[in-house]
Amino acid sequence: MSTDDINNNPDQFGLETLSIRYGQVRTAEGEHSEPIFPTSSYVFASAADAAARFSGESPGNIYSRFTNPTVRTFEQRLAALEGAECCVATASGMSAILSTCLGLLKQGDHIVSSASIFGSTVVLFEKILSKFGISTTFVQQGDYAAWQSAIKGSTKLLFLETPSNPLTEIADIQKIADIAHAKDCLLAVDNCFCTPILQRPLDLGADIVIHSATKYLDGQGRCVGGAVLGKNDVVGEGVYGFLRTAGPTLSAFNAWIFIKGLETLSIRIKAHCENAIILARFIEKQAGIERVYYPGLESHPQHELAKRQMKDFGAIVAFELEGGKEAAWKLIDSTRLISITANLGDTKSTITHPATTTHGRLSDEERNFAGIDDGLVRISVGLESIDDLISDLKRGL
Repeated sequence: MSTDDINNNPDQFGLETLSIRYGQVRTAEGEHSEPIFPTSSYVFASAADAAARFSGESPGNIYSRFTNPTVRTFEQRLAALEGAECCVATASGMSAILSTCLGLLKQGDHIVSSASIFGSTVVLFEKILSKFGISTTFVQQGDYAAWQSAIKGSTKLLFLETPSNPLTEIADIQKIADIAHAKDCLLAVDNCFCTPILQRPLDLGADIVIHSATKYLDGQGRCVGGAVLGKNDVVGEGVYGFLRTAGPTLSAFNAWIFIKGLETLSIRIKAHCENAIILARFIEKQAGIERVYYPGLESHPQHELAKRQMKDFGAIVAFELEGGKEAAWKLIDSTRLISITANLGDTKSTITHPATTTHGRLSDEERNFAGIDDGLVRISVGLESIDDLISDLKRGL
């Protein structure tokens, strides 16, 4: 079977196959693994050839700020997994969100966003985009009437994470997509926690999917990158146009790392989920625990929605301890195996205190609105022995 068989007929293959094979175009060297193209520029056959490339008359590589074969392979493979027409890779997850907003919005436009999003995204919306005349209204993620009432004439974009960071709140993507489309707005969904292995937002009505490739797409904490996916007339024009000029570009080396990460994505996500549900059930039974946030638990308020919308429940487990910050820090500092870091999606389990790390730049009022309690701890469950992870947590519980 040639690479053309898969590249031309992606609908005939499973996600596991696409994550390993799709998008590869072998060079004359006949390499088995995808090559890295660490070049800033490309040579043209003639002045006329160069002019045709720059004008868009002729397809092909121009300059690695916006055209690179390795980056393109990553983009095409991720697009196949998400069922998207187009993917634009970026330098980070945050630059993916920035590129989406500045590529598609203008001064005077308005965003309606879930309050249950990553702290840096809140800061981006409130303190950076506001400088350019783009305003944001935050609503509770599960309050669908609030989403609808927050939309006004200038609203162009609705934005959410599902599951949310760090409380793993689940939003009904189709319901919010219907609200958005009824008012001629776009819906962007951050799919970082699920990846296309567990959830495909475009199939549920979303217009744009955003990834921090730094997380599960890499899977081993090696590189920083992001991606925006959707239709050609939205992502392929607005977002790509912004990246071409402004340059929040993914490097060829990082793209190659992500390509390798995608090859094991399906089996890693399955193993993450298997560990996470065991750990969540263990924590739920411990003394001093006020509440555990994990969609796979029957106690999770959106458990039934998660079962309908997701193929499994992910690897993020958050929980509140009695005793607030002091108890949370004591638990974190008692661990010896789990890494104290705010990153997630790694094969290595990580633990953090959101109120003073990922959401530390928010005001007390903003944290309260987002439900970030001082006793909250977030664990990104890795691929270590589950018995070892439980033993590590027992030290501080």
